[in-house]
Amino acid sequence: MKRFLSAVAARLLATRSPLLVLLVCAAWLAMLAGARSLMLPDEGRYIGVAWAMLRSGDWLTPTLDGLPYFHKPPLFYWLTGLALQLFGVNEWAGRLASVFGALLAVGGLFFFVRRYAGERPATLAAAVLVTQPMFFAGAQYANLDMLVAGMISATIVCAAHAILRLDSGRSYRPALAAAYVFAALGVLAKGLIGIVLPGAIVLAWLLLRGRYRLIPALLALPMIGLFVAVAAPWFVWMQISYHGFWDYFFVYHHFQRFAHTGFSNAQPFWFYLPVLFLGTLPWAPWIWRACAWKYLVDPEKVEIRSLMLVWMLGILVFFSLPNSKLVGYILPALPPLAFLIADGFLDWRQKRQAERAAKAEMREQGADASLYLGASLVGGGVLCVVFITLVAVFDSTSTRSLSRQVAPLYSPDEQLVMIDEYEYDLPFYLRPEKDVWVVSDWQDTAAIAARDNWRKELYDAGQFDRAKMREVLLLPDEFVARLCAYTGASLWLWGKTAQAQRYSFLPAEAIAFANARRTVWRLDAEQRRRLRDCQPTPPAG
Repeated sequence: MKRFLSAVAARLLATRSPLLVLLVCAAWLAMLAGARSLMLPDEGRYIGVAWAMLRSGDWLTPTLDGLPYFHKPPLFYWLTGLALQLFGVNEWAGRLASVFGALLAVGGLFFFVRRYAGERPATLAAAVLVTQPMFFAGAQYANLDMLVAGMISATIVCAAHAILRLDSGRSYRPALAAAYVFAALGVLAKGLIGIVLPGAIVLAWLLLRGRYRLIPALLALPMIGLFVAVAAPWFVWMQISYHGFWDYFFVYHHFQRFAHTGFSNAQPFWFYLPVLFLGTLPWAPWIWRACAWKYLVDPEKVEIRSLMLVWMLGILVFFSLPNSKLVGYILPALPPLAFLIADGFLDWRQKRQAERAAKAEMREQGADASLYLGASLVGGGVLCVVFITLVAVFDSTSTRSLSRQVAPLYSPDEQLVMIDEYEYDLPFYLRPEKDVWVVSDWQDTAAIAARDNWRKELYDAGQFDRAKMREVLLLPDEFVARLCAYTGASLWLWGKTAQAQRYSFLPAEAIAFANARRTVWRLDAEQRRRLRDCQPTPPAG
């Protein structure tokens, strides 16, 4: 085993082909992307919105159950819709936008480090990054966090490259233009953090390194115009098409939600410290090598090391400030952390070898260092695979299993109805031609506003299209009337098994499928005709 681990480390450090490094990283990150069903709510929601774009042919307006859905901008939906079109409607294709974001972060880190620190630190930093369980899981999870993390990473390394070239009197505009384009794509991926976060980090690094004089050149009007040309058109068009969009998207979803303490996932200020440590095992303990003052101020590498430290701490502090915290928010801090771990390890390895006078001792020390590296590399990879496997085995949120039972009997032109729950992934698995009717108490606006969940998302979306809202969001009494008037073949009703007794007007013989979480009723025309609530009222007297 020792020989195997040492050989793995030696092979990694001997790799000289950038293409091979990126191809191996891509294959590793995409390998298990289709191994499990969609997790609810995030994966079902975001992939479902992308599928709706593909189905409708409207690539401008994101919709959730046919309602304009403006929680997030459209880049993830565009990339996911394209992947679904190219590779089919399946879970693997649905997660490719996250895989792409992860590869963008890996590639940006690799090429920047390769240019300014060397080939070996670049290769090791990429290997550390892709075998961190948190990063690997983020690449396998279909939401916006990894995509925006990739855009933020690309923006920072392109801007830093431009700054270093500008400071040395070399051509810098192509790199700076790339930074502005990636920042604009970051805004289209998740909003203002796509420009605010990398901008603040680059500015802090400039001030730390005393490069104040470069700021005017970095803020050149043509570059700002390029940013606006890429980022602004979609937002302008949505405001023209939907009055109040800017207020809802920017004021509410950016500033109010950032400062508000009433949203879910409230966590203490220090929440991300244990998250980073546990999420980057087994590499995390090596970060102590980068904490020494002599390491940080080494004149040969002070530029890149100071950038990575500012980058990591900037992300950590920014997302620690709001009360509401999610694990995925911290993903942009993982690339600089991977570099600090890799560079710190190589620095330690080099210094330890230099301390050995005898050749035998040098070989022994080199073998020990390779063993540590190989064990961390293999251990990280195993943890990544085990984590995804455990999620695949134990996650029970998805409707995939029940949908597969329903599919042979279901026709896409039949009406789906969800009662007191919106199953985000159900349209993805059954692919209905009509939008789903969702039955709930939509008049209880105080309760809807109090909880940041599926009801609030649908209700908020409905405010931008009231006519569509009346079509798909039904009160219980409205649903009964709609059910009785329905002239199609069958209605398929999905509800919670634990609350099945609340649906007493539905006959037991109409239950088509059920499991511990969900019950599915199928009502054909004859069964609907026999329902007590659908009987004609006898004339008075």
